[in-house]
Amino acid sequence: MTVSYTNSIKKISGEHPGENPDYEVVVIGAGISGMGTGIKLLSENIDSFIILERAKSVGGTWRDNQYPGIAVDISSFTYSFSFEQNANWSRFFAPGVDLHNYTKRIGAKYGLYSHIRFNTSVSRAEFDSVNHLWRITLNEGEIMTARHIVAATGGLISPKDPDIKGLETFEGLKMHTGKWDHSMNLKGKRVAVIGTGATAVQMVPELAKEVSHLDVYQRTPIWVLKKPDSPVPAWLKSALRNLPLLQSSLRVVTDVFSETVMVISFLYYTKVPWLAEMAAKAGVNNMKQQLPGREDLWEKLTPVYGFGCKRPTFSNEYFEVFGREEVDLITTPIECIEKTGIRTTDGELHPIDILILATGYRVFERGNLPSFEVIGSTGQDLGAFWEQERHQAYLGVTVPNYPNYFTIFGPYSFLGTSFFKTVECNSIHAVRCIKEAKKQNATCVEIKKEVHDEYFEDIQRRQQGTIFFNHNCSLANSYYFDVHGDAPMLRPSTSMEALWQAKHFPLTNYSYSKVKVTA
Repeated sequence: MTVSYTNSIKKISGEHPGENPDYEVVVIGAGISGMGTGIKLLSENIDSFIILERAKSVGGTWRDNQYPGIAVDISSFTYSFSFEQNANWSRFFAPGVDLHNYTKRIGAKYGLYSHIRFNTSVSRAEFDSVNHLWRITLNEGEIMTARHIVAATGGLISPKDPDIKGLETFEGLKMHTGKWDHSMNLKGKRVAVIGTGATAVQMVPELAKEVSHLDVYQRTPIWVLKKPDSPVPAWLKSALRNLPLLQSSLRVVTDVFSETVMVISFLYYTKVPWLAEMAAKAGVNNMKQQLPGREDLWEKLTPVYGFGCKRPTFSNEYFEVFGREEVDLITTPIECIEKTGIRTTDGELHPIDILILATGYRVFERGNLPSFEVIGSTGQDLGAFWEQERHQAYLGVTVPNYPNYFTIFGPYSFLGTSFFKTVECNSIHAVRCIKEAKKQNATCVEIKKEVHDEYFEDIQRRQQGTIFFNHNCSLANSYYFDVHGDAPMLRPSTSMEALWQAKHFPLTNYSYSKVKVTA
């Protein structure tokens, strides 16, 4: 094969009949998903790929989210690539800066930077059925072609503002937690936080240390468990560096704990309902221990939906904040936002200087997954297909009529413990397909519709035993659910099953074909 080089990245030349693509693989996104995919491609000697990143550095969610108190919400020893474990976490639940540094380090260690093109956004990808390649529209109209696309844009990339009347009229400082402004001075200010999800649970205790007054607007309370967190002592870091077996053993222990709390209790609810009930009881006890004697707040802070209907989190400080005189938990609905504050439906105007939106992200909404137009072989946009026909993808990775297209964070793909596990499973899946196409000298690989449909039916059957349809989840206001009433976030399986399937699904589940060349 003859190759040429652009920015040290190999391009395809003369390998296939018909028009040759610029790259064999284009990976979109240089967060955890894109970097994990790049590492997997290199490990399989596929080096004709480029990673397109809209920002100027790697890290994705851990680059963009820098609000006070940000940290992982599972053990640091679980939240990393299995092949690149880290002995240098600063805490058992690592702060966000640790994760961002981790992504930068693995980018350098595995030689990914020479494969990344920064400050490059994708607006559209259209499959060329004649030449079996994707035509990708970049910023300012540039067109790039690829044999295969791996969409690695993640789920938490599109901050979501609340639909509240008058939001645009507020004259004070305003920002979303996903776009934190570090130049903003909070000291001595009256601050309002809208939202009480996992982000707010981490951030509110930090804000309360600086501001003169803090209003926290809660629509739906969240389950919060005790956080077994502390700095990682130097002796343990040293032991982990020198004893790989100890590192692996610690990961197994934290994996089992996380899998039990965040997966088995959710996805196998009808079989082991007592797990969710135990977790809910622990959450209530955590709240009462932090707020002793405050029955007036207990009722407001206790969810009426079942544990697991929306992602729970961990904190040893969140509840106790509401016992302070300078912090108010406001559960009266918001009527509108005005120039100087927030007016609630009881008519009261709550004056503020700074408004912070902890209102999460668009997840399974058109325009986010995928975050660009994806036009398949039938001419239909993938986002429109999912919006009309329900979110579905074989093993969370591929969809009929979208050949040579793989997604790392697709419907029913997230393994509830660690996003790193999701990335490893789905990058294995995608690269197996790409390798098999190369082996067969095929230019097109596509999941068979009957295989895909049978898998989707199995997903729906499994979903009936999950917590999402059995535990009062309609009251949770959870991003786990989409417009169809489905819960396409979590894959209804354990991490071990998902990894086994990624490594062993029959490659004959896909069809392979070659470009037809006419004389």
